[in-house]
Amino acid sequence: MKIQESAEDYLETILKLSLIKPSVRSIDIATEMNFSKPSVSIAMKHLREKGQIVVDENGSIRLTAEGKAIACRIYERHLLLSELLRRLGVPEEQAVEEACHIEHDMSQDTFDKIREWAKSKGIEVTIHQAKA
Repeated sequence: MKIQESAEDYLETILKLSLIKPSVRSIDIATEMNFSKPSVSIAMKHLREKGQIVVDENGSIRLTAEGKAIACRIYERHLLLSELLRRLGVPEEQAVEEACHIEHDMSQDTFDKIREWAKSKGIEVTIHQAKA
């Protein structure tokens, strides 16, 4: 299932924030992504309609199983690609920015092969790494 890059970015951001905050709200997402609150509200509505997030009565946002699966897949790609680019000598900020673009466009098969190669070189990442 292919979803829009922007939706993947929102889901990834919710995941990253949930790793460091007890509760994630729209304002947290807007601040993290440097987007307006109305833009985030529209995106949250779409993610809710797709069944990828739920929002409780206090405005706290959490990922559904489907949303979390997508977010984890994208965040793992981001972490591993950023790490590989850094190890190749790409400056930190550039590595992170370019990983953000690459992570959305490669097939799962290609990423699996990259992960396999990296693992053979002793390079592994987990989604619990806060550096992104």
